[in-house]
Amino acid sequence: MTDSVLTEFSDGVAVITINRPQAKNAVDKSVAEGIAAAVDELDSRGDLVIGLITGAGGVFSAGMDLKAFARGETPSLPGRGFAGITQKPPVKPLIAAVEGWALAGGFEVALSADLIVASTEAKFGLPEATRGLVAAAGGLLRLPKAFPYHLAMEYALTGEPFGAELAHRYGLVNRLVEPGRALEEAKALAARIARNGPLAVRATKQIVAAAVDWTDEEGFASQGDIVGPVFASKDAREGAVAFAEKRKPVWKGE
Repeated sequence: MTDSVLTEFSDGVAVITINRPQAKNAVDKSVAEGIAAAVDELDSRGDLVIGLITGAGGVFSAGMDLKAFARGETPSLPGRGFAGITQKPPVKPLIAAVEGWALAGGFEVALSADLIVASTEAKFGLPEATRGLVAAAGGLLRLPKAFPYHLAMEYALTGEPFGAELAHRYGLVNRLVEPGRALEEAKALAARIARNGPLAVRATKQIVAAAVDWTDEEGFASQGDIVGPVFASKDAREGAVAFAEKRKPVWKGE
């Protein structure tokens, strides 16, 4: 990791923090590389079940670092997209903990997550059109899946920001908390998920994420290859035995 991205690994949870508060956590090349490395570690380590991404200093991210871009830096990585994550999110679940602004590419990073916990003072937006640009890092692809079509269209076309309460009302934000508590609540949610079987969690994310594009027939046909190894795993047997013995399961990820 670089100083621009801090990581903490404990109790099955990887916490990834964009650490450029002096620049409102704007994304430059070092941030993209740091996030990509953290995601790789999350996905490769058997002791990690879920990740969490946030920003330091009370701001999630203001998007691309325009000063770095003007110097010739690119905040995108081949095959991974903006911030090293928007085109290739982790295989394991990811929670975004949002305080303050999540704008442009910063919002697109949050949309790459599977769950969002936000402060009541958090603000989201895709202002690219107001600068003659297009939100091409997944924002225009993911926002209509999270918001009603016409609402997504309005905010994409106007470029105006919207608050966390509206985002929560329409299901874009999972949990709404008092200012300063987004990370705490996200950690609590991550801890709840991390108690579950790691193979089951990973397979569940894979199916839910793909289900929006499947018909029922396609879904039942496709999920078989995903759930088969889980049902045949040692963890599946451990879950059943632990239930029968009235104890907490001890997962091995096998």
